[in-house]
Amino acid sequence: MTVGRIIETDEDVAEGMAWLADRCPRMKAAYAQTGELPLRRKPDGFAELLSAIVGQQVSIASAAAIWGRMRDAGFTTPEACAAAREDDLRKVGLSRQKIRYTHELARAEIDFDALRRMPTGDVVKTLVAVPGIGPWTAEIYAMFSLGRADVFAPGDLALQEAARVLYDLPDRPKDAAFRKMAEEWAPWRSVAARLLWAYYRVAQQRDGIR
Repeated sequence: MTVGRIIETDEDVAEGMAWLADRCPRMKAAYAQTGELPLRRKPDGFAELLSAIVGQQVSIASAAAIWGRMRDAGFTTPEACAAAREDDLRKVGLSRQKIRYTHELARAEIDFDALRRMPTGDVVKTLVAVPGIGPWTAEIYAMFSLGRADVFAPGDLALQEAARVLYDLPDRPKDAAFRKMAEEWAPWRSVAARLLWAYYRVAQQRDGIR
């Protein structure tokens, strides 16, 4: 098995969007409203995953503040986090649960170089084995940190709502049904996700959805 296409540039995103628009009139219409889609590539590695854990269930502003304090304290490497005392991590703003998740990730000994060469399914399987990392976090990591072109996050509420509006569905699609629906967008499911996120913002402004 191979890792498949990697999205590295804006041109890659545009290629994927052209493919989707050619096959789906609704996506073509959505793209006419959203305009160019963002690349949204992120670094990979321990710090990126830890930052995702820090940001769970808190506001963007709170997550940024806590992560800033963690960076200042040097808590961005497995070694530093594994050795950090609970009191030290609590002082930078982590809850008891996130302190446990931080220690679990630090001691998981994930081979981040190897993740780059793994099929996406194996990447997700490796990551969700770590407490504090669920399917959504693992899929987003594969999508943006590893640049996988054909990965989707069906549990994302914004994607579900965007699909409901765009495809005139009676309800938001549930995870399993949405994953099946997204198979039609292979091998560019990551670009389909970018489009749906962009369309969600358009629909919010137009229809006042939440």
